[in-house]
Amino acid sequence: MCTRHQPSRALHRTADALRTNLRDLDARYAALDGVIAELDARTRRDGFHVLHDWDGRAGRVNPETIPVDVATFAVERRGDEPGHEIAAAVLIDYHYLNVLALLSLRAWDGGNPDANLDRLDALLDALHAHGSGHRFASQSATLLLIATAHYEPKEDGYDALLEKVRGLERRHRLVVAIDHAVAMGCHLRFGFEASYGRDVGAMRADNAADYPWLHFSLNTLLDPYEGGEVVAEALINGLCPDPSSLLASGDFAERFRPHRAGLLEAFERFRPGERAYSPLGLFFNFSHNVVKGLVVDAVLRARPWPVGLNDLFTSLAPEGGPRAAAGSASNPRQAATTLMEYARRSPDPIGGRPTPAIVYDPATGRQLFGAAMRRLRDESWA
Repeated sequence: MCTRHQPSRALHRTADALRTNLRDLDARYAALDGVIAELDARTRRDGFHVLHDWDGRAGRVNPETIPVDVATFAVERRGDEPGHEIAAAVLIDYHYLNVLALLSLRAWDGGNPDANLDRLDALLDALHAHGSGHRFASQSATLLLIATAHYEPKEDGYDALLEKVRGLERRHRLVVAIDHAVAMGCHLRFGFEASYGRDVGAMRADNAADYPWLHFSLNTLLDPYEGGEVVAEALINGLCPDPSSLLASGDFAERFRPHRAGLLEAFERFRPGERAYSPLGLFFNFSHNVVKGLVVDAVLRARPWPVGLNDLFTSLAPEGGPRAAAGSASNPRQAATTLMEYARRSPDPIGGRPTPAIVYDPATGRQLFGAAMRRLRDESWA
């Protein structure tokens, strides 16, 4: 598409095409444009703005979609640099990633929602197999997280969506629970440190929509608890920001108590260190900003990232294989530190202070891990 144009013009053309869901690029996309517009309107009525970010300064939803915003940024920053074909390919893939995230919230519109999520798994695999090479996420359950990990002025949609998720088959509930346990851990750790001055009460009050998802996720991981490192790592990630909230819940405490000794031993493996990557050292405001940050870097450098959101959610090597060496583009630590560098250059004003929205800080993660483990070992609740 882009090889016949100068680099800056190619990115201009990509941004323009994304504004109409590629309809202006090729008339064959006209039907898709209409379908996306209808599904977006339906999803907005449910309370979610999947395709558009919130502008906190203006107090409104951005008029342009997130991929168009990123494409416009690329036009301004890349100029006539080489590698525009790769940049345009990543941007188009990012557009389709957002469309798939939108579709994940429509899985309950007709037919079997579990089967619909399976179809989305196949589409996500196809995007990765035939696209730019940039990796976004590993499964359709993660698309649900990406779709909803925005600031929403009204939060009623989160409770309604959670009730739908509770009705999924266990295999889908389990992957949703793993993703949300880690994501909520990262999100609440960020708030605890950056937004609430380590005031747990303020954090709970300001995250009323998040705590039900956190409790659902951790209860799902323990019901029944079948062991395994993946579940243990997700549990300690979700417990770290506020273990007392979970232990005060009779349902969670009842499920956790019989496995307490074994889990405490399993958790120790995930104590953050200085060298190996740990998601317990990752702090961010919203999961979608992590995805967007890696897209921005891929577009500006014309180099797709082989690390997706799920890779940043675990210290475990994929399928039991070895982790890539430190400094490698396939190592999640490299991706996390790259995101932090961008965030430091463009901090958000939080509590009157400029604060990076994404931080990788294993030392602080280790402190919070230690505090959570002391609370879990405390005999007073058990």
